[in-house]
Amino acid sequence: MITAIKQWSDRLLGRGAASITVPVFDGALKSNTWLEDAAVLSQLDAPVDLASDGVSVFVADGNTVWQHEGISTQWAPRAVACVDAAISAIACVPGGGLALAVGGREVRIVGGAHDGLVFTQAEGRALNCVNALAFGSDGRLLASDGSATQPPERWKHDLMEIGHSGRLIAFDLARNQGHERASGLSYAFGTSAAGNGALVCESWRHRVLRVDANGGMPVPLVDNLPGYPSRITQARGGGYWLTCFALRTQLVEFVLREPVFRKRMLLEVDPAYWIAPALNSGNTYLEPMQGAHLKMMGVVKPWAPPRSYGLVIRLDDKGLIRYSLHSRFDGQNHGVAAAVECAGQLYLLAQGSKRLLRLSITDTERNLAV
Repeated sequence: MITAIKQWSDRLLGRGAASITVPVFDGALKSNTWLEDAAVLSQLDAPVDLASDGVSVFVADGNTVWQHEGISTQWAPRAVACVDAAISAIACVPGGGLALAVGGREVRIVGGAHDGLVFTQAEGRALNCVNALAFGSDGRLLASDGSATQPPERWKHDLMEIGHSGRLIAFDLARNQGHERASGLSYAFGTSAAGNGALVCESWRHRVLRVDANGGMPVPLVDNLPGYPSRITQARGGGYWLTCFALRTQLVEFVLREPVFRKRMLLEVDPAYWIAPALNSGNTYLEPMQGAHLKMMGVVKPWAPPRSYGLVIRLDDKGLIRYSLHSRFDGQNHGVAAAVECAGQLYLLAQGSKRLLRLSITDTERNLAV
């Protein structure tokens, strides 16, 4: 009863979950052009995810995985795996081999001691939207299964339907079993080991949760992010690299709180033109944000309300933001959904521009004076 009254008062006064305010870029989140200035290693066809074993970088591109030696200054990849459907996530298996999420509906182990192992369900529920993989400290394979109703490529539909069917799964390769560690998540997208437990990103609630290996309620590591968090990977020296594939805007937050308009939009408008986040923008005059909101005297404003954006956040072990890397509205390297560290370099996947990027971590931190 108390919860219902609070929800009603929040809707009436525009507070709490009914608020359309979004965090501003300030302090460690101050806008810059580091992602836009990063070296472009390759133009890819359908890039999805990155992984690294500390020596090489692996890139999932369509149904193929490419391997690149991290010590090489030139992009010289070789194909190491090819499957029969689009890959939605990858991870390096400790000791050798790769874990691949195929079509979001199954997880395969390719190479190594567990070569040929396949998972298609966990605790009686079929996999549907596996979008990130990582190995925990206990050797189990962590997987974020984003949605029980939408496949990975229809993430925008899950957002507009206020989806909350995501889950975090831990696969035991030795016993060929999968167990849920968290469920009912508002789009699980990204996971990483964290001590004896795990982290999972809850995109539609703009936060990263810490999940204990022995059960219990997940607790936020970082909350109220300015964007929709996606994959998260460990950084050398402690902490994490967190990607945000799109930013929150007041317009989208408003639409999410207007069910009549939102449901009509889903039924009557092409998804490409929804008032919703995107991996890239500025491609057509039919996009919802136009005119002086974006341009002044023909020049794109770098501080315009972003329909697409590039953002990577460096977190410490406690979830505090140390610094951030940006590709602003007037840039091209938007939709960054994966970042991995290898041989002192940070490799990034900008899905909006279909580019593999690289920048020096030492140079970046020196110039940002952290």
